[in-house]
Amino acid sequence: MFDRPTPFRLDPRALSEAFDGVAADVLARAAGRASEPVAGAGSPDALARLVAGGVPAAGRPLGEVADELRDVVLAARARTDHPRFFAFVPSPVSPVAWLADALTSVHNPHLGARRQAEGPAAVERALIRWLAQALGLPEGAGGLFVSGGSMANLAAVVAARDAKLTPATRGDGVAYVSAESHVSVARALRIAGLLDRQIRVTPVDAALRMDARALAAQIAADRAADLTPFLLVATAGSTNVGAVDPLPQLAEIAARENLWLHVDGAYGASIALSPAKRGLLAGIEHADSVAWDAHKWLFQTYGTGMLLARDPARLSASFGIEAAYLDDAGSDGPDFWDLGPELTRPARALKLWLTLQVMGLDAVGAAIEHGFRLAEAAERAVRATPGWEVATPAQLGVVTFRYAPEALPQKAAEGAMRRAAARLFDEGFAAVGATRVAGRPALRICALHPEATEADMAETIRRLDAHAQEISGL
Repeated sequence: MFDRPTPFRLDPRALSEAFDGVAADVLARAAGRASEPVAGAGSPDALARLVAGGVPAAGRPLGEVADELRDVVLAARARTDHPRFFAFVPSPVSPVAWLADALTSVHNPHLGARRQAEGPAAVERALIRWLAQALGLPEGAGGLFVSGGSMANLAAVVAARDAKLTPATRGDGVAYVSAESHVSVARALRIAGLLDRQIRVTPVDAALRMDARALAAQIAADRAADLTPFLLVATAGSTNVGAVDPLPQLAEIAARENLWLHVDGAYGASIALSPAKRGLLAGIEHADSVAWDAHKWLFQTYGTGMLLARDPARLSASFGIEAAYLDDAGSDGPDFWDLGPELTRPARALKLWLTLQVMGLDAVGAAIEHGFRLAEAAERAVRATPGWEVATPAQLGVVTFRYAPEALPQKAAEGAMRRAAARLFDEGFAAVGATRVAGRPALRICALHPEATEADMAETIRRLDAHAQEISGL
């Protein structure tokens, strides 16, 4: 006779105590994120011991392991939801999203098809329709939630390829991107099968926006070479400087040339919910598809992206599936698993829905507009500090700048600037990003957090300047 293995049973009291600890951690972070350092190394030795230990044969106490997860593993990270984390487009998460994440995780709905989760599916469909309307897309527009802008861009590129090219013309298809396009766009094009010779990088103007005249010339040259232009990728809120491409002109070119117009609005599309700033997106209503990340300027945890399509049937034409084991799982009409690459997918929309319901549109719009004011305050502080210059002015919550005192050679100033940013990060006050603008090194502040203040902007620049002067000996 063989002994039966003892089934694993979790002690209810241990589970309750562990959840109490999580709740205490949530409340503490919600009340005091600004008092934390922007990054923590934790204990490198403790982390090394932990990961070297492997998986034990006998289980360990839940509370002990949960403490290690919080105090050792999660302690060693950059706090990208910190009010003064400006290094890249951050994740200024609302605690409401934490709550929705917890509830969604506990109930763990499968949202491949409506039949598996009627309630979450109804929320996602309604929210997608509402977001599409906010962008000005027509009645009947649709889409789905995805993991983020990278997946949204990939799905849009695939749909554009299938809609505009035949298998015989794929080798001659040409896509147009900007010199400021996000790296995920180039990756999406390559995954979709395009070669470098099929991708045109269109120059940008002085404001780092796609140059519409240069684009028209590229298209004309490609048509003269018997190639097939099929896709134009515009940007609404470039990651580097916050630029919005001239969407009305690009939409006109796309319509005239029969191109699929995709707008990468991963963070910039959120200003559609700000009445004061909505006009900056004029022309986006003509897009065939839009990528939009709620984990940027709509205050969600990571993994909350959206793909919106003028004609969702174009998505189902690319991603629609049939399989014997799905015969009784789907619904009438396309399900979410017919609109994108994922079969099994979580209910990503619920946290955004809860956040919007709790905050309300007025508060969401005000929080977005606050990001504009923060970047403008940072720009004012740079202009008021001798030895520093603005590289690109504040736009969509982003400002870039550099250290350039007259008494210091350019290379020395650039080195001091980068070291000053590293010191600022190491001391834990704020994180600013290093980038290049017009080929020259610069620093970048992306300030979107509703809890950040204009005083934070001024103090960040003051500390950068003090570090740079000490490093350069000025």
